[in-house]
Amino acid sequence: MASERDTARLETRNADAIATDLLSDLPFSERPEARPSKISVTHEGPIIRVERLEYAPKQAFDGRATPAAVRDVVRHPGAVTVVAVKDDGTMVLVRNRRVAVERWLVEFCAGKLERGEDPQFAAGRELEEETGYTAGSLVKLGAFFTSPGFADEIMHVFLATGLHPVAQRLEPGEELEVVELRPEVLASQIAAGRVTDGKTLGAYLLWSLRSREGGAQ
Repeated sequence: MASERDTARLETRNADAIATDLLSDLPFSERPEARPSKISVTHEGPIIRVERLEYAPKQAFDGRATPAAVRDVVRHPGAVTVVAVKDDGTMVLVRNRRVAVERWLVEFCAGKLERGEDPQFAAGRELEEETGYTAGSLVKLGAFFTSPGFADEIMHVFLATGLHPVAQRLEPGEELEVVELRPEVLASQIAAGRVTDGKTLGAYLLWSLRSREGGAQ
């Protein structure tokens, strides 16, 4: 069993590592990290591009030699999701037909960024198009990588308040319906495993943390 001193030392080391990563928030191409010896594009679609990165053998941090490696990486333009809260505290979500997982999922509204688009502008657009509400205020809650094991997609999270109804404008092929839930109901659905969309779980966490600090409804 670890002593209190060992535990404190481990916590300090972990905190230092996190701080170092934050200060070095640069792509590997701009840092002394191993670079791919070859990059090839295996798929190019309207939204994503799949690259195959090939790495030559190298020496690991602990001095061991690592073998050559191949990594398939999905390049994504980034996206936004919106935690929309009405004046009475009700949250506005959507029930979305997701063909990739063959499920209808309850989610906060979301959408991809256009090339060079400001995330806040995109958040307002997606809120109007998917839910039929416009926001009097949009505040960024944070951002996170959705699937860093194989994709570079970053999700920007916004809190929308001061909601007013407008015309809903779904894109061709979108199948969704608006769902309005009290925060405590959404929390119970998350705890019961009925809400399983990753961006919604991450966005709800960021909103919950802001709420505890008194910065969100």
